[in-house]
Amino acid sequence: MPGARSTEAAGAHGDALRVRLAAPPVDGKANAELTRWAAGAFGVARSRIELLRGASGRTKLLAVQFDTPQALEQASQQVARWMNGSE
Repeated sequence: MPGARSTEAAGAHGDALRVRLAAPPVDGKANAELTRWAAGAFGVARSRIELLRGASGRTKLLAVQFDTPQALEQASQQVARWMNGSE
């Protein structure tokens, strides 16, 4: 959801995570903001985030590369909390 006041997880949208983005959907600004947010949220470098699909659409698919299985598990748990509206 581009053009929001702040960038944050906003619960579930079907089986996807909705993210509000404090960037307009022009010139790749929303995609860059999503990548920045994901890197910070998951504690990885931006270079470890890849936009696989949806560069020009509202639905995106990101790949996030984690260093350990434990980091992946922590990220999965965090996404589940966001999806349930717990955080």
